[in-house]
Amino acid sequence: MKTRYLIIGNSVSGINCIEGIRQVDRRGKIIVVSDENIHNYSRPLISYYLGGRVREKETSFRERGFYHENGVELLLNTRAEKIDACRRTVTTNKGTIEFKKLLIATGGRPFVPRIEGCESVKKGVFTFTRLSDAVALVRYIRERGMDRGVVLGGGLIGLKCAEGLIERGMKTAIIELADRLLPSTLDSTASGIIEKALKGKGCEVIKKDTVAAVESRKGVMQSILLKSGRRIETGLLVIAIGVNPDIDIITGTGIKHSRGIIVDSHMRTNLQDIYAAGDVAEGMDSLLSGNAVIAIWPVAARQGRIAGINMAGGEEVYTGMFPMNAVDIAGIPVISFGITAPADDAEYEILEKRGEGFYKKIVLRDNVIKGCIFMGRIERSGIFSGIMRDRVDVSSFKKELLSDDFGLLVLPREYRKHMVVGEGIEI
Repeated sequence: MKTRYLIIGNSVSGINCIEGIRQVDRRGKIIVVSDENIHNYSRPLISYYLGGRVREKETSFRERGFYHENGVELLLNTRAEKIDACRRTVTTNKGTIEFKKLLIATGGRPFVPRIEGCESVKKGVFTFTRLSDAVALVRYIRERGMDRGVVLGGGLIGLKCAEGLIERGMKTAIIELADRLLPSTLDSTASGIIEKALKGKGCEVIKKDTVAAVESRKGVMQSILLKSGRRIETGLLVIAIGVNPDIDIITGTGIKHSRGIIVDSHMRTNLQDIYAAGDVAEGMDSLLSGNAVIAIWPVAARQGRIAGINMAGGEEVYTGMFPMNAVDIAGIPVISFGITAPADDAEYEILEKRGEGFYKKIVLRDNVIKGCIFMGRIERSGIFSGIMRDRVDVSSFKKELLSDDFGLLVLPREYRKHMVVGEGIEI
């Protein structure tokens, strides 16, 4: 089997790569390889599927006809196993595919720590990064009549999973090793607000602790033992600590990597005609002015599109993005980006405002925004992300930053002009 464009991965970066290719090349053959059995789905929606808010078919973000309309051959249940960069081939569990251009968009895989007794459990332990995980989880809950569960991990994946379990009417506990929920995203104040809201829904939050061992009977989960010595009776444990870039496919290829696959501003790897995008790629972080893995949906989408354009002979530059999370947890809309809880407060200036149903925090360094948290009132957060991205000196309007009336008219005239007519209006 031969193709001009081969894409390993069928999530947001792969889909956007298709669209990027078709901006430049309407006819070149495209093959997409996916080890899953579904056409496509929005990963942020899997918690809503778990909670019963959406059906499985409603998780798609492109219609099934998308592939036919774009001349794409989609190979489902097909696992890419080996890349031969010299021969320009990818070996799968169903055969070998020759390519001219290759995109690696394998995404991330869940990090599962070693837990005593876990290897003996055949039923009752899950991860939560794919729709198939959520489908299996829902099936298990229904078949077993589960009424309680434990989620290990208080990050975004863990909290959204817990929220889905709560919506199913289950008694749920979250276990987090750090001293607060969402430790890499929120400060202690914002985390405390989320924790209070979750407890209000009957969720137990256990911090500064972790699962030391699991206990099973005939391969079925029965209980967990925490490092603190506490035992919790439960037939369900979801491990949702986080994900790592899935880079196994590049073993032995010579493709450079650190945490993820290192790419340049065109999303190219160090090997000719091989690109990477999404959660597996280590691209420019505009806040750090260096490379980093930023495993969020908008980054994957942009990287995939830029990779596709360049694979097809176009010229598009990825100038970098920074970590940003927009999520609704326990009914509270939250947006955070950049540095939200600096370790050395002496180097930063912190602006905060809290009221009924909202919390705002702005982190400054040398009069430049380095991070923000918005809870409850998030309408104008896009303005702040733009100011931070463009490293605008806020000294002339610093006193207005936390004002309820803060908006475009407060900004310097020249910058406002750039935002209105400049590249990529995102506000």
